[in-house]
Amino acid sequence: MNQYLASRGYVVLSVNYRSGIAYGMEFREALHYGAQGASEFNDVLGAGRYLRTRPDVDPKRIGLWGGSYGGFLTAMGLARASDLFAAGVDLHGVHDWNIEIQNWVPSYDPAKQADAAKLAYESSPIAYVKDWRSPVLLIHGDDDRNVQFSQTVQLAAALRTRGVHVEELIFPDEIHDFLTHAHWAAAYQAAVDFFALTLGAERRESDP
Repeated sequence: MNQYLASRGYVVLSVNYRSGIAYGMEFREALHYGAQGASEFNDVLGAGRYLRTRPDVDPKRIGLWGGSYGGFLTAMGLARASDLFAAGVDLHGVHDWNIEIQNWVPSYDPAKQADAAKLAYESSPIAYVKDWRSPVLLIHGDDDRNVQFSQTVQLAAALRTRGVHVEELIFPDEIHDFLTHAHWAAAYQAAVDFFALTLGAERRESDP
């Protein structure tokens, strides 16, 4: 996807945010990451601010895209920094950690673990929809066993209530890691089309 975006004339920066890969367990299990504070959002925010300083980047047309954990950070960027990120494409991202944790830890009960639940909520995009202004494309398979499809349904409804421009691409009977090449191709093409519409950054064939 990054290469395709670059081929269409976009400046692309891929962020290996804290809790990412290749730098050992201390980096992988960064302090206050994920549901414990979303500290890795600061790396995405820093990347956006860096892009804004570049002479080859229009500071008003910076977008975000990502899948799964990257979808979570895309949603966080749009929710908490709509003044910086003008649009985003979120593929099956986590939007509410209190729902997501129960998917992996069945014994987790937010009602009985109030402090953890409060922190998890404050680490979730759904907590900041009141500040979310940038348009978003949400892509999800409705049989996702990793990130519940209900999280996308919930987020889309909350954003529409607040007048945010939301588009959705839903694949029936599709799981988290899409099973067919056709669905991946459709998702990526939809993302490029969405950015062309919202950022106006698509390179014309007549451009050098």
